[in-house]
Amino acid sequence: MNELCLIGERELVTGFKLVGINDAFISEPENGITELKQLFNSRKYNVIMVSQSFEKYMSDDELKLYTESMDPLVIFIPLPGIKEEESIYDMAKKILGIDIGD
Repeated sequence: MNELCLIGERELVTGFKLVGINDAFISEPENGITELKQLFNSRKYNVIMVSQSFEKYMSDDELKLYTESMDPLVIFIPLPGIKEEESIYDMAKKILGIDIGD
């Protein structure tokens, strides 16, 4: 079982491939929801990182499923230069299960 994969735009995928994430899939948000569903349902990965821009193409139910999932853990990653919606503290709290703020 591979532990980690990424799905997102070319800019995001290229950066992660440079640091050694080999299972990185280029997909634009409007078309990538189907690929994300396949990755999620395959249970091949423990962690799926997804471009945050995919969120606006998801239904409320889909978004809830992915944000509340722990197996696999789905993490939304902001694109460089885009306003970050979820703070690093919130992301760490979700991943670690502890509050590291203040």
